Amino acid sequence: MEKLTVGDLTIWWLNGGVTFMDGGAMFGVVPKPLWSKKYPVNDKNQIELRTDPMFLQLNGKNILIEAGIGKGKLTEKQKRNYGVVEETAIEESLRELGLTTADIDIICMTHLHFDHACGLTIWENDQLIPVFPNATIYTSQVEWDEMRNPNIRSRNTYWPENWEPIQHQVKTFENMIMIEDRIKIIHTGGHSDGHSIIQIESNGEKLIHMADLMPTHAHKNPLWVLAYDDYPMTSIFAKEKFISEAINENSWFTFYHDAFYRALKWDKEGNIIAEVKKQ
Repeated sequence: MEKLTVGDLTIWWLNGGVTFMDGGAMFGVVPKPLWSKKYPVNDKNQIELRTDPMFLQLNGKNILIEAGIGKGKLTEKQKRNYGVVEETAIEESLRELGLTTADIDIICMTHLHFDHACGLTIWENDQLIPVFPNATIYTSQVEWDEMRNPNIRSRNTYWPENWEPIQHQVKTFENMIMIEDRIKIIHTGGHSDGHSIIQIESNGEKLIHMADLMPTHAHKNPLWVLAYDDYPMTSIFAKEKFISEAINENSWFTFYHDAFYRALKWDKEGNIIAEVKKQ
């Protein structure tokens, strides 16, 4: 289990599952000869994408960022379409840390697409129940509204089974919210209308989690946005702003989807100057 120290905080990556998604969709209008130099692709034109939540402890609270792809939630057809080769093993990851899913106090959700939110609920005795029954789940109000009332495009990723069992646990915010004095969740839009990013600061060190505005290290170029993005120009403007700011502040960039890097730092010339690789 990989970890990163930021100031006096330690971030651990849990095992949230593995998908293989279409590389063309993940890089939008960028030609394959360009993006395939930066991220490996298989003979089905698929790229490996993790769905691994981050865990940290702060002010006596056990906190997750994202929730994994879930376990026992997807049909065989869905597994095939999304290239799911491994489902969530978050319970096992937490056990390594001496914890259970009931010990999680806070979950910070950047957005609620199925590959982030399926891990919030699970089937038990023919009914769906919360995986983390004692957690407060934070997401933007815009995201929560669309999750419950998806449009013709977004209904393919906002599923009732991922929100109905946990709706009593959800707490929303408008533009920004500060969690436990250190974790800032900022609504950006772009990938989805309600998409957010996360910034963490501890003892002068900083971390930024760009979520699906930058799902892998290969998406650093502000113009390299996903075909899945509902509002690509919003994604581009947000990437221009937050990536440059984070590099100037010597921030760590962390990843939920990247199959090769858990976290890294770039200098102003685009060189990787620090890294935590997926083992």
